[in-house]
Amino acid sequence: MTKKTKKQKDIYTGFEQGPIRPPSEADSLLLRLTRNCPWNRCTFCPVYKGRKFSLRSVDHIIKDIDLVHSYLVKIMEEIDKKGRIELNMMDEIFNSFNLKNRTAFNAALHWFSTGMKSIFIQDANSLIMKPADLVHILKHIKKQFPMADRITSYARSRTIVLIKEDDLKRIAEAGLNRIHIGMESGSDNVLKMIKKGVTKQGHITAGVRIKKAGMELSEYVMPGLGGVEFSEEHAIESADALNRINPDFIRLRSLALPERAPIAEDYRTGKFKKCNDIMMAEEIKRFLENLSGINSYVKSDHILNLLEEVEGKMPSDKEKMINVVNQFLSLSPERKILYRMGRRMGLFRKLEDLDNSLELDRVKEACRLYNVTDDTIDVVIDQVMKRFV
Repeated sequence: MTKKTKKQKDIYTGFEQGPIRPPSEADSLLLRLTRNCPWNRCTFCPVYKGRKFSLRSVDHIIKDIDLVHSYLVKIMEEIDKKGRIELNMMDEIFNSFNLKNRTAFNAALHWFSTGMKSIFIQDANSLIMKPADLVHILKHIKKQFPMADRITSYARSRTIVLIKEDDLKRIAEAGLNRIHIGMESGSDNVLKMIKKGVTKQGHITAGVRIKKAGMELSEYVMPGLGGVEFSEEHAIESADALNRINPDFIRLRSLALPERAPIAEDYRTGKFKKCNDIMMAEEIKRFLENLSGINSYVKSDHILNLLEEVEGKMPSDKEKMINVVNQFLSLSPERKILYRMGRRMGLFRKLEDLDNSLELDRVKEACRLYNVTDDTIDVVIDQVMKRFV
């Protein structure tokens, strides 16, 4: 790399935001610290394929923070004066700045409108930054946005294990108080198959260290990821790993097969045999049955999940969650098809929605139109789910 090229890469090109964030961070201000994913080999993930990982410079990140802060202060001042929000008023505020960046302005406006409670730092693994740099950035975030109750980030278990415990505590004290970990599975066979780059024990060690440092922990588990071959093992070993960690949140993310994900090719060639909704429901039931000795909150907060009602606090709501799965499994074959279609069409959110005659008629018409039967339902569902990945 020539010096000229390197210098060109150091030029600040403006406020940046990454492509994804957890559904639970929908109201958060998004601040990009790193670009893409430093691992980027997981076979189920389509997001960063073909993109190189890079660290943003601390100076550029600080500029992003300060730019959003300047917009936010002005928005708050004008609304405080006039006591209302109007579209033309926002345009006037934006145009009053010499430095105009619509993405940053919209981020500030969105955050103001959602209550300014949480901040999510992007992209896939910002904990890979030097601890001193991350601490400096977090302190600046806290200085500029003292109203935020929560600052969160994705991280990889492998990265957490490599960070010194004292540094993790410093990062927590600087303001990072929740970490999202994509555990995906507690089965070493599944983790190897999907090229996760970490073992079950690595996940456990990382999770325990995050909790010890004083940060909240969200662990993500992906029903169906083990396929037909490892379904039972995936459920039992994932539950066992989480029992050893006791995270604050356990979030379910059902497997989908987007075209850009390598696992989709394995499915097409027959190397990977996918579980359908019925199998995944049985897997989730087995997973819940094996959770014990923890007080985690289980969340099914994603459009890909068939049973959004599988949600509650362990251990008090364990039987309630299992009963939701049992209710689905006890449906007649015809009503299982109708619920699966209704859920994937965005018409159903809970099992009792099957009794909504208006929405049910819409689902029946879609099934008729697309010739949905016992023989075709799995293929139709696979195609519909790709829209949400």
